[in-house]
Order: sequence, then structure tokens, then C-alpha cells
Amino acid sequence: MWLRTKCDMEFDIAVPTPFILMLRLRSGAQQWVASEKYRLQPNVPVSEFTDTYGNLCQRLIAPPGRFAIYTSADVRTADHVDQAPGAPFVEVEYLPDAVLSYLLPSRYCESERFGQMAMSIVADRQLGYDQVKAIETWVRNNIRYEPDTSDEPVSAMEINARGAGVCRDLSHLGIALCRSLSIPARLVVGYLYGLQPMDLHAWFEAYVGGRWYTFDATQTELNGGYVVIGYGRDAADVAIYNQFGPAAYPTYQNIQVQRIEESDV
Repeated sequence: MWLRTKCDMEFDIAVPTPFILMLRLRSGAQQWVASEKYRLQPNVPVSEFTDTYGNLCQRLIAPPGRFAIYTSADVRTADHVDQAPGAPFVEVEYLPDAVLSYLLPSRYCESERFGQMAMSIVADRQLGYDQVKAIETWVRNNIRYEPDTSDEPVSAMEINARGAGVCRDLSHLGIALCRSLSIPARLVVGYLYGLQPMDLHAWFEAYVGGRWYTFDATQTELNGGYVVIGYGRDAADVAIYNQFGPAAYPTYQNIQVQRIEESDV
């Protein structure tokens, strides 16, 4: 399907403020970016780099006063999410080098604390994809999804104790449980067509059967319409913006995801 994504943000800046943004989509195996727009008001110099995880990041200094970021993209993404019941566990010694970092504990995914819990969740499941599916189902059934209830990232340990959280928090728990079983898992941030209420979204991917597969504990069914902005170990790696100096928060934010016809691209 073809989707048009939009993310607009405005800030009230007190002093010249360095930003690192992560708002540009990249084309890959699961999506193709046909066109994009990226506009800043006021227009300031920007430099771009690719981070450790392949995400496109923009560096700039926002001047004092009103500072606005307007982005949109037309992107083709999958109509259906690939699923592979029975896809096998990949032994650590056979994992690609680039995947190994997603086995380790990270700031918000304390996988070393979840081994016993994970084993009880996946008991009697076939190693690999079926284990991750059991984890996704357990998180969905045991952790309440409460959108728009938290602006700060919460760790897997905290969300497990709290029993409720936003999409990012549920994903952190799923990732930690997977890693405790030596299944590589990573956080994904992007857009989801049809998400209610509409906002930026987070889900996780696990590496089984020789490739990455999508899992989302916030959705009862995995339909198409996922658009990736960035990948990382956890929320610390995939913030859509980081700013340095006196705290600055969006005074306005507008997220839209619309389905379009190919002729409209």
C-alpha cells in the first residue's frame, strides 16, 4: 500500500539549542520512499549523518524563538506483515555480526533479569519464532496498553512491575524477554496506518529464521501499514529528537498517516 506520512512539530526556544533529529525515512526491504519534504522555519543550516544502526539523523542549532519542523513522505509499504510460525532459533555462533549487539542488555531492556520469567512464558514452545509469538501474546494479555500516558521511557523492569504503559514500554518488555532467551530483538519507531489515537508508534522485531520479523503487543492483529523511521537497542537509540541545553518540548505536534493511490504519489 501507498501511505503519506506527516510529522509537524513546533518549539519555543529560549537560547540557541543544538538538536539531533531522526525524522527522515529510509528505503529498505520492507518500504520504498518515493518522495519526501523536509522544511524548517526559520531555515537553518543542517548536516546529516548515518548513526550506528543505519538511521538518518540531522544535526542543527535552533535559534531562539519559534522553531518549526515540517516533514512528509510518500512511501510504499507492505500490505501484510510477514509471519513465520515455526521459523527456527538461530544459534548465537551463526548470527551475523551486525545482529550480535541486539542480544545484550541495554538501558531500558534489562534482559539479564528476565531469564526465569521468559522460560516460563515460552514453556513447550518450539525454539525461535513461536517463542517470540508467545512473548508478544503474554505482554498483550498481561500489560495494559495505555496510549498517551507517558512522555518518559520506562524500562522493562519498571513496566513489568507497573503493569501498564505506552507502546514503547510494552516493546521494551518484549525485547528484554527475547534477549534473555538469546533471541536478538530491537526497538522500531515509526508510523502505523490506522493507529488510534494517531501518534508516532513503537514496536519490536526479533531475529529468527535468518531474518527480522515484526511483533507488536499493542495490536490484536498484525496488519500492514507499518512505516519505519528508525531502529535501535531501545528508546535511547531511536528518539525522533534529542536536544541539548535547557529543556525544550514541542508546543505543537501533528502526526498523520493517510492511504493514497499510486497515481497521487
